[in-house]
Amino acid sequence: MASTQLGNEDLAKSVSNGVRIAFGIGALIAVVVGILILVWPGRTALAATAIIAVYAIVAGLVYAGIGIFSRGLGGWARVGHIVLAVVFVVAGIVAFLNLAAAATFLAVFLSVLVGIMWVVEGVVALTTLGSGPSAWTIVFAVLSIVAGVILFFSPLWGAVVLWWLLGISLIVLGVMQAVRAFTFRPAQGA
Repeated sequence: MASTQLGNEDLAKSVSNGVRIAFGIGALIAVVVGILILVWPGRTALAATAIIAVYAIVAGLVYAGIGIFSRGLGGWARVGHIVLAVVFVVAGIVAFLNLAAAATFLAVFLSVLVGIMWVVEGVVALTTLGSGPSAWTIVFAVLSIVAGVILFFSPLWGAVVLWWLLGISLIVLGVMQAVRAFTFRPAQGA
């Protein structure tokens, strides 16, 4: 019985150390990426675009493999996978041919997408006013709609601001995660 108790304590300590290490690695990555975004925003955007391009090419190759070698798929499903593979690979290659243009396009696209989401979120918030008006809901809705419209009219500027906010957020969240790594204690009885 004593060896089982000792084994459980060792297991709990090992799990606890694993969680601390995971928190610490996550914190380090978040802080480093946040600093890179703030210090070299353009280069970091290019690197992020390159990672997305690599992902597109790898995903395209996987879809090609599924389309070519999967025996369980019907004819149209195989053709669909192969077409999707071609689209992914071509998109990845085009992105690599001009990373700066691809990064700019991606930034503008994401900025417009966030703008649309903020406008919709603001409108949805306004629809909840019928169940009881709230000053906070009105303020939130108006700010959300205004921010979304600003992103429509200046998506590149908005993308830059969002990129900086992402960098700042990653640093703050990384520091908080580091604190969690150093203060993590397993639950009693675990």
